[in-house]
Amino acid sequence: MPAPARLILSVLAASALLVTAGCAADTASSSAAPAATEAPASPEATTIDTPTPGPLPSGDSVKVGILQSLSGTMAISEVTVKNAELLAIDQINAKGGILGKQIQPVIEDGASDWPTFAEKAQKLISVDQVATTFGGWTSASRKAMLPVFERNKALLWYPVQYEGLESSPYIFYTGATTNQQIIPALDYLKQQGKTKLYLVGSDYVFPRTANKEIKAYAAANGMQILGEDYSPLGSTEYSTEVNKLITAKPDAVFNTLNGDSNVAFFKQLKSAGVSSDQMPVVSVSGAEQEIKGIGAENVAGDLVAWNYYQTTPGQANTDFVAAYKAKYGENAVTDDPMEAAYNAVYLWKACVEKAGSFDVAAVKAAADSGGIAIDTPEGHVTIDGENQHVYKTARIGKIGTDGTITEVWNSGQPIKPDPYLKGYTWASGLS
Repeated sequence: MPAPARLILSVLAASALLVTAGCAADTASSSAAPAATEAPASPEATTIDTPTPGPLPSGDSVKVGILQSLSGTMAISEVTVKNAELLAIDQINAKGGILGKQIQPVIEDGASDWPTFAEKAQKLISVDQVATTFGGWTSASRKAMLPVFERNKALLWYPVQYEGLESSPYIFYTGATTNQQIIPALDYLKQQGKTKLYLVGSDYVFPRTANKEIKAYAAANGMQILGEDYSPLGSTEYSTEVNKLITAKPDAVFNTLNGDSNVAFFKQLKSAGVSSDQMPVVSVSGAEQEIKGIGAENVAGDLVAWNYYQTTPGQANTDFVAAYKAKYGENAVTDDPMEAAYNAVYLWKACVEKAGSFDVAAVKAAADSGGIAIDTPEGHVTIDGENQHVYKTARIGKIGTDGTITEVWNSGQPIKPDPYLKGYTWASGLS
């Protein structure tokens, strides 16, 4: 891409991030959370008109983009997401591909840099002419890519839980939105009598917006926020934050740190003598892969909120874990973002096959008309045609001394995605 075009993309991405970050400074007020909503009927039980198929790509293959941070501070998390996407592609190709075509992945490195994500997204669309792209982790990377995909009317499948307050017609969100992860985590803490919280996060869109929502929930549910600290992505010095936590004595810490900053934070918390018994940390961006880097001894007893764990029961997950280990090694672990990325490839396949076409408009129409549902390692997953998020079961887990996560609570059924928290009166001032 010529240098002027790269500069324009970088400026556009930076401007989008500044606008979003500015929105995260407000506050909100009152009421209670609704119960989980049952997923709609499976596709077999639903009669839906199939859109008119568009032309198939020429040749015997179809290109898809994979855009993850393979270097930089987010690589600790995103390399395994890329691996899961490739596993799904390998499995589909081994069974004949999609519509008789083999999937050809085109892999790019977002390098933990938001303008680079925008630049690489444009390259995948314009130069490689991919049928769709799977990628991103941080909300900053997604916000940088969003205008690129919308401008080009191209599709992105985004696999990671996020702060909500967004719904793009050119993004499918296969990770949790707020009411499927953060709100259930707060409900669980409240049920456990943990009413005094301290917020620790990385300094970008997701933690700041998520904490705005957490503060609104707390105000409506008789909880106190004792402090709120942010650090740049990649930070390795947390002595000041640890000292603040020790002084404040919260019932629990709500952690929205991302990437390898988690390693430094938990090790320094452990070195200061803070135990999970006296001050449990609830993380929403650290899963099995991050625990390997942190060291189980530094996080044993702490809590996480996700929709999938390596220990989630069911034959689909047993097969997924076995396939992942067979491809990437017996010591490899699976986790929520990579499972949601794996699911994304299969959900795209289901949409393409229903549409009878790789054409973006036809694929969107197939998904948006409803009824796209598949069985996945986390359970039954259905695309909500209204907002292109998916129904997901919320799960709270406790970290063991061996690094595995044991589920201690779940929502009982998949929760309808509510990215703008329309079902929560206390959230009226957030969007």
